[in-house]
Amino acid sequence: MDSIKADHGFNLDSASVKNLLQTMSEFTVPERRDFLQFVTGSPKLPIGGFKSLTPMFTVVCKPNEPPLMPDDYLPSVMTCVNYLKMPNYSSQEVLRAKLSVAIKEGQGAFHLS
Repeated sequence: MDSIKADHGFNLDSASVKNLLQTMSEFTVPERRDFLQFVTGSPKLPIGGFKSLTPMFTVVCKPNEPPLMPDDYLPSVMTCVNYLKMPNYSSQEVLRAKLSVAIKEGQGAFHLS
């Protein structure tokens, strides 16, 4: 937990942050590599591991705009600052599914958000 910062609508006790950490712990080696590539722009961690990311990996709450619900959005990232913008998903299953789509569909893409 000292390797992640939760901010802007989330804290380390938020259900969505706990679901993210649980999902990350269940990743296979290829899924870990893809997640790192998605969040940091690199498929490998620096020497010292996740806690050595500079800046620190940060997850924030991505707001929804009615009538859309959080489950209608994909997460997005700012790779230059290791920053994950994640909606407050209704369940770990939704989080994993949306994260998987974002990782797969976002490879090789560059969008300003």
